[in-house]
Amino acid sequence: MKKIIITGGAGFIGSHVVRRFVKNYPQYNIINLDKLTYAGNLANLKDIENEPNYKFIKGDIVDIAFINQLFGYEKPDAVIHLAAESHVDRSIADPAEFVLTNVVGTVNLLTAARETWKDNYDKTRFYHVSTDEVYGSLGEEGMFTEQTAYDPHSPYSASKAGSDHFVRAYHDTYGMDTVISNCSNNYGSYHFPEKLIPLAVNNIKNNKPVPVYGKGENIRDWLWVEDHARAIDVIFHKAKAGTTYNIGGHNEWKNIDLIKLLCHIMDTKLGRAPGTSEKLITYVTDRAGHDLRYAIDATKLKTDLGWVPGITFEEGLEKTVDWYLQNEEWLNDVTSGHYQQYYADQYNDR
Repeated sequence: MKKIIITGGAGFIGSHVVRRFVKNYPQYNIINLDKLTYAGNLANLKDIENEPNYKFIKGDIVDIAFINQLFGYEKPDAVIHLAAESHVDRSIADPAEFVLTNVVGTVNLLTAARETWKDNYDKTRFYHVSTDEVYGSLGEEGMFTEQTAYDPHSPYSASKAGSDHFVRAYHDTYGMDTVISNCSNNYGSYHFPEKLIPLAVNNIKNNKPVPVYGKGENIRDWLWVEDHARAIDVIFHKAKAGTTYNIGGHNEWKNIDLIKLLCHIMDTKLGRAPGTSEKLITYVTDRAGHDLRYAIDATKLKTDLGWVPGITFEEGLEKTVDWYLQNEEWLNDVTSGHYQQYYADQYNDR
């Protein structure tokens, strides 16, 4: 039976990946390794927490002694690495934390995997999940491809670029079976409400200001998180060693247009008069180093492995809004911080 460690599995994207692998591959043993920082929430996985092929372990990938002990004991056949500090604003405030988790933590995992597999990489795989932000910013034309040169502009994207380079170095230097994917902005259920879409949904619901950076002209490509989890599944199982794939939703939206669409959906769902929620939009000082436009060309993933997005942005956004409105207890626990204390009490002594 294949044993897979999925790091960051209690987070937004990670929880969707863990759920998919646990449910779709009962022949795999899935180990969810998560530090349970503010962005990690085991409530995201309550529906599968008692499955026989699932186990949660609390731990920090920066702690090399712990990682070595874990790999020595569990002897995983594969790693799907999603654990990362990921919020750009937080990286601007504390770059060192991002270097530790995203670069040092990744190298710790690579080193432990190499030692466990002892240069015998048959039937092993290290899959590193990264971001399109490593490519920098686009003008009005063009798209990021797998050949686009790295040009990170924030401490977050610089730390992810560094981790990508180390993953490739372990493949090129040691022959390790590694793959990398770089994704566009994700949205969907279980998204921590500091990010644009869940923050806006929560603020609109509570009649609070909806902050928009600058004039809202920044453009992002949006990827439904369940489509992303499906892409990770396909890449993990079918990609050749040493390859990289871009994953995008083919959904470019200006931030302000996205927010206005969200306001319209929320007005309809909440029975408010059209235009009510747009009055909550508040323009705030632009983020330092704010990239103008990201756009992913996912042609290689479609051509090589047959993956395409399964849902339009409008459909996905409706599903996302419905989920947040139907899961107020989850949202209230996250925004209040109650979930952190609950799981801290459970795992502090482990």
